[in-house]
Amino acid sequence: MTGYRPPDLVRRTAGAMAAGALALAGVVALPAQSAQADTTAKGDVIANLWEWNWDSVAQECTDVLGPAGYGAVQVAPPEESLKQSDYYWWDVYQPYSYDLNSRFGSKAKFAAMISTCHQAGVKVYTDAVINHTAAQTGTGYNGTTLSTKYDTPEWDRSDYHDSSQCPTSDLTIQDYSNLTQVQNCELLGMPDLKTGSDHVRTGIADYLNSQLALGVDGFRVDAAKHIPATDLAAIESKLTATTAGPAPYVFQEIYPGSTPQPSDYYGTGDVLDFTYASKMKSAFQGNISDLASLSSSGLLPAANSVSFVTNHDTSRNGTDMSYKDGDTYKLANLFQLAYKWSTPTVYASWKWTQSDEAPPNSAGFVSDTDCSSGSWYCLDRDTAVVGMVAWHNHVDTAAVSDWQTKSSSVIGFGRSGAGFFALNNGTSPATYTFSTGMADGTYSDVIDGGTTKVAVSGGSASLTIPAKGAVAFYDSSYTCTVGCGDTGGGTGGGTGSGSGDTVSATFDEYASTSSGTNVYVVGSIPALGGWDTSKAVKLSSTGYPVWSGEVSVPVNTSFEYKYIRKDASGNVTWESNANRSATTTTSALTLDNSWNLASADATDVTFNETATTTLGTNVYVVGSLPSLGSWNPTDAIPLSSASYPVWSRLAIVHRSTSFAYKYVKKDASGNVTWESGTNRSYTTGGSSGYSTSDTWK
Repeated sequence: MTGYRPPDLVRRTAGAMAAGALALAGVVALPAQSAQADTTAKGDVIANLWEWNWDSVAQECTDVLGPAGYGAVQVAPPEESLKQSDYYWWDVYQPYSYDLNSRFGSKAKFAAMISTCHQAGVKVYTDAVINHTAAQTGTGYNGTTLSTKYDTPEWDRSDYHDSSQCPTSDLTIQDYSNLTQVQNCELLGMPDLKTGSDHVRTGIADYLNSQLALGVDGFRVDAAKHIPATDLAAIESKLTATTAGPAPYVFQEIYPGSTPQPSDYYGTGDVLDFTYASKMKSAFQGNISDLASLSSSGLLPAANSVSFVTNHDTSRNGTDMSYKDGDTYKLANLFQLAYKWSTPTVYASWKWTQSDEAPPNSAGFVSDTDCSSGSWYCLDRDTAVVGMVAWHNHVDTAAVSDWQTKSSSVIGFGRSGAGFFALNNGTSPATYTFSTGMADGTYSDVIDGGTTKVAVSGGSASLTIPAKGAVAFYDSSYTCTVGCGDTGGGTGGGTGSGSGDTVSATFDEYASTSSGTNVYVVGSIPALGGWDTSKAVKLSSTGYPVWSGEVSVPVNTSFEYKYIRKDASGNVTWESNANRSATTTTSALTLDNSWNLASADATDVTFNETATTTLGTNVYVVGSLPSLGSWNPTDAIPLSSASYPVWSRLAIVHRSTSFAYKYVKKDASGNVTWESGTNRSYTTGGSSGYSTSDTWK
């Protein structure tokens, strides 16, 4: 939000409702009846449906996002906000209360949207406005009236920074290079919450937890640079887990400036990369060949960032591109989906004439999105964009290869044999022969929905690329084995398949964690941080309790490694077993491990529990072993309902070990119900592949 500049200074907790759990994580309350994403492919693309109302988001998840393979949808701030007669878009960044009845719909519709998106296989990330409250008094969208800006239903004057913490005469930020002002004074006159106070931290966490209880999967933290990283870490430490089990995903808005720096916030989540967006504008409005050196052009680290071509601030202030740039803007989005870097976002919102205009509305309440009306720009459902989401998911983490710059307007590159992409930013069609790195055969061009076919012979293809257009195709039979885990992007303009020096190592670590704690791998080689925990590789919790990640490591190399946990405050816990070791060849390898357990001592048990549930309720297993949560229901292992009413999940335990366990149910509010009767018991042997067949007592 910090990028906007309004014309003037203008500019507790909701109870839980039943909501569906995460289909992407394999945990749902009942078998999904809506369209499903292809969960066999990596789906990390975020559709930013900015200021769409809840009914429209739900419909888009079902009709477009789920079937297309989007991983998540980013939605507007769900709290009650300022309501004024002019109905500006930025009213939603002035919270009136943390009630979840907003200009986008009721709390019930918000909960229904989350459930619907989950059923379509799409996670939900909300915009969290937690640095400040509203600058203007008046009445909000749920009827809350403010007579003074320092007195909301959740907060009073003592909960905000005052002259004892902010050195400016009017309490507003006057020097954006002064860290004290940036983090203790008021952004554009909006009361700055005293996030160093535990009372304030708890109140903010309560607000975010009320969303997690409804099934929200993560947060985009607005104006994060105005909150000290230590305060954000403390707030995150108070968050509950998502309904699927892992901690919520967090990505943060750190608007460019001299202080603080994006790297200060890597410990509290990923960071939106404004540099990436500015590089897109520079290249697509200038020389497209500059993209050859994109990975070395000052971008934020791929592992710590989220990319975008534009957002609601930068599209309006001219910093970045917007839909008004036409096909050039769309082409930049296609490149973003093709190029291997950080988590990509696709921005879809309404068209505007004046930068402050609100979305189409009725008395301020946002109207249903109508993509055919001419009022909205629904880039997320564009045929080429949908095709590139599928392309992006299929090539997964395969490294960029075979880069070719044909002219200042035409480039092409492959993804280590998994797919090939070429674009033409010129004003007339261009025909060139490209080395694709792909197997010979005939492929479908995803840009036009598969209408055009591409022939590859001898690894090369002659492509005629439309003006301001692209051609992209992938090998549906391809399995990535080499170069799949690079953390960088392009090859700097060179050519090659990425097969000479590195190989992909997939680290799969079974580890149950508490909310706010993540798992990393660190080791003896630079690719694994050289035993420096600040450079450890963060693993994904998508398959929780298995944490996974791919790393590009040197071929024919022996190395040692270990897993660590980091909590929201950055505290590090090492696993207690001896260092693990591995040796690479020229083929990809997968390392399956379990926390504090040497591989030779480990076996697996698949827990199968027959249990009927109501919507929003899920089944977990908890037991006497650390890998089963040590009887703490908070750390219980979520089971999958893919074969409902049988709930299942594989767990890693010691060989030749007896343990006790039980099943619990958790509803959308986090209430725990234990099954009746005595504890169950099980004893493993010296082999593998054990399973239970239980029924809820």
